[in-house]
Amino acid sequence: MSPQLGLRAAALVVFVAVLTMLRQAQGQKDQGGEEKRSQLARDLVGTWVWAGTPDKPEEPPKSGGRLKFFTGTHWNITQADPQTGVVIFHHGGTYSIDGDETSETIKYANENTAELIKQTNKFKIKVEGDTYTQVGQGNPYTEVWKRLK
Repeated sequence: MSPQLGLRAAALVVFVAVLTMLRQAQGQKDQGGEEKRSQLARDLVGTWVWAGTPDKPEEPPKSGGRLKFFTGTHWNITQADPQTGVVIFHHGGTYSIDGDETSETIKYANENTAELIKQTNKFKIKVEGDTYTQVGQGNPYTEVWKRLK
């Protein structure tokens, strides 16, 4: 194989890999062009600020607070001190959705939550307007979040 042909083959492999990642990030489409991800999965994508629990909702803070971010495949939580901006904790990883249930696997964390790495937490979830509610399934993380605008 000539060096030029090898470079072209390598470029094609890279192109296909990038195209695949872009389709995953945008939500894969079936042959009819329909979104395979559920409406709930699409509604979840964005930035959320912690607003208490279902039995004790709170007004989100004006600054700082605990933020939860969802992409199509990854999530993370960051909490910073509202006075100093210093990060108190940060962790995240990958997630999947099956119906109205999510599984979040922690792949990375700062030193304050490093003991969570490799844990998977399951939740029953719903998004109603700008409110995201997660009910921990076998974990204590039953929480309400408001979409950050």
